[in-house]
Amino acid sequence: MRYVSTRGDNLNDSKSFEYVLLAGLARDGGLFVPASWPAPFSESELVEMASLSYADLAIRLTQPFIGDAVAPADLARIAHETYAGFEHPATAPLTQLGPSFWLMELYHGPTLAFKDYALQFLGRLFDHVVARRGERLTIVGATSGDTGSAAIEACRGRDALSIVILYPEGRVSEVQRRQMTTVDEANVHNVAVAGTFDDCQAMVKGMFNDLAFRDELNLAAINSINWARILAQTVYYAYAALALGSPARPVTFAVPTGNFGNVYSGYLATRLGLPIRHLMVATNANDILARFFNGAGYYKSDVVASISPSMDIQIASNFERLVFELQGRDSAAVRALIDSLDRDSGFEIAADKLELARRLFSGQRVDDARAFECMARVWRECGTLIDPHSAAGVAAAEDALAQQETGAEQSAMICLATAHPAKFPDAVEQATAIRPALPDRLADLLQRPEHVTHLPNDLAAVKEFVQACARDAQGGKAA
Repeated sequence: MRYVSTRGDNLNDSKSFEYVLLAGLARDGGLFVPASWPAPFSESELVEMASLSYADLAIRLTQPFIGDAVAPADLARIAHETYAGFEHPATAPLTQLGPSFWLMELYHGPTLAFKDYALQFLGRLFDHVVARRGERLTIVGATSGDTGSAAIEACRGRDALSIVILYPEGRVSEVQRRQMTTVDEANVHNVAVAGTFDDCQAMVKGMFNDLAFRDELNLAAINSINWARILAQTVYYAYAALALGSPARPVTFAVPTGNFGNVYSGYLATRLGLPIRHLMVATNANDILARFFNGAGYYKSDVVASISPSMDIQIASNFERLVFELQGRDSAAVRALIDSLDRDSGFEIAADKLELARRLFSGQRVDDARAFECMARVWRECGTLIDPHSAAGVAAAEDALAQQETGAEQSAMICLATAHPAKFPDAVEQATAIRPALPDRLADLLQRPEHVTHLPNDLAAVKEFVQACARDAQGGKAA
């Protein structure tokens, strides 16, 4: 498997999986995608996969994209080590909320969020490849809440990795923050930035676009701009679909998303042959994606603080990957649209291309009031606590189910529960009068000492800090 950049001048200049894993972002600022899509799995192959464990399914689905970059025995070891530590025997269990309506619980990993399913895998891939090459990586990431803790958990204590996570100060929940800042391993560095997640994300891209800085520090990306993260997240789409009768039974997914990475993994699942009828993009008040799929163009605006902070995003980085496909893989056209986003705060695409997108995707905005109502009702009617991000997905799914025509063939509706309710206890308690408790292993989280550096919304200051971290040969705290 070879990969190209969404902004590449020469699509014949392809890269290996190992290069893409370590580089994260292409040197021209684009995102990596397969140079050509592999043949989809046949119906008989999918039927055979239904009997596989989660780890074995991960091996089967990721191998065509990894190729010979990781030996089969090593890939098997990485996958089984990754998911052995998840707390539920089903890894990603399904809970039924109603007729043909399911909640997939993606919070049984070490940091209680869906990011664990990819980042535990990615951290081990990094460690394996870097050890083989005899190198050291400085991993830089931006988080709106869950990516940071999951990335830190995946990389903490690893001799060949240092990790620096930027998060928007005051814009993540206390549990999310403390899951990052209470980790005291020497190779872990947290930075509270006086800005928004979009500011943090822009600084990460700025560091990668400074090629001399990037090369000097051997930077690697752990955000969903890294293709390996997108790939690993595809597994739970297939796992849920196969558990509910695919390929004979089509499925629909409702996906809470801000950065488009999670729902793009669902798109990848369709390219692998999974019969996914529809992907519903559920946003909060930061609804740039919902507005796009409803025909209002892709125009950014100010970030609005909400009860679902992990979706408080107005520039969805992974959306560029879908735009690349909608534009017929024309990288010049993609560059023109990105220039328009930077210059004019947005862009529109041709009506026929929008219609092509809407054959698979739809977008729905769910504001805080609706999310509170949904959390309360799901608890009252089903006895299930959900966090405010998952509530956005459930509300969007309920609206779609209500609009289905009587007698029409129904696909199974699966909503991704992206975080444990205890990560957002204030919002859940306000909605349900129940304050969800953290698992016993995290019961003392709010009493643990924190380690964090506070920096202004200034790329130069952040680069200086990252440089100090990377140059510390022992990986100790730079500040």
